Amino acid sequence: MKQAKDYIIFPLDVATVAEARHYAVALKSSVGMFKVGLELFIRSGPEIINMIRSESDAGIFLDLKLHDIPETVRRAMAVVADLGVTIATVHCGESPAMLEAAVAGSGGRVGVLGVTVLTSVSAANIQSAGFKEEFSRDLSRLVLKRALAAKAAGMTGIVCSGLEVKTIKAIIGREFICVTPGIRMARELSGADDQHRVATPAEAVRNGSDYLVIGRPIRDAKDPVAAADRIAEEIAGVI
Repeated sequence: MKQAKDYIIFPLDVATVAEARHYAVALKSSVGMFKVGLELFIRSGPEIINMIRSESDAGIFLDLKLHDIPETVRRAMAVVADLGVTIATVHCGESPAMLEAAVAGSGGRVGVLGVTVLTSVSAANIQSAGFKEEFSRDLSRLVLKRALAAKAAGMTGIVCSGLEVKTIKAIIGREFICVTPGIRMARELSGADDQHRVATPAEAVRNGSDYLVIGRPIRDAKDPVAAADRIAEEIAGVI
């Protein structure tokens, strides 16, 4: 049975393997998955995946947001699948063929998630990028459009904000995985932030999020383990 801590994905947004190991060891019993992003993977390569696996039984989320021609993405995803990670990301860009290629490359060995609209992106950003007014006026429409493309391509799920999850689940189905970044604690919601579409852990899970990417509220706490445990308690109150 899925426990409250299993909803938590902790991003290893650090510069070195040594720093990543510190968090992997400290949090291995408090989170369900560790996320490896561009900075750490570019610096460390597959070594970081092997380190996490050796130090923890937690899942691994390789968040490289692949976005290229279909054949390149297919071949890259096949290499990702060889690493034995749990889930990996591809940008839901312009080409359905690219999404289909990612699924083909995975060979069913890694869950493929489509990144819809980054939580740092605002309506003004979408407007200045030249999208139709219907999408800049209501970002959830663009998220849904890309989520439907991901589903049609056979992907496992998507990455989206906690504000859009309820609609995605209602239209596409509960089995379609939604991973939600931009998670903030209630006391943080009124401050300056580089994320525009944020939600608390309870809000996101209540809306249907399957996993929450939670970095700063844990990493910046005086006691990261205690912070992760408190978040798990909040999640347990709504599941």
